[in-house]
Amino acid sequence: MKIRFNEDQEIVSAVKSGLERTGGYCPCRLERNEENKCMCKEFREQIADENFEGYCHCYLYYKEK
Repeated sequence: MKIRFNEDQEIVSAVKSGLERTGGYCPCRLERNEENKCMCKEFREQIADENFEGYCHCYLYYKEK
């Protein structure tokens, strides 16, 4: 398993700026709770699935098999 940043540097830059603005919470989510702290609970659960390959909700990270 390998987790990497999105290859699109514009997306990475925009999401990182959003993370700075929100104090580390996913800028794509309205609620500010521990489940939405980057790396969010949703993506942690997805990467725990050995069959999952794809992006996190905000497209910052990509999990390869």
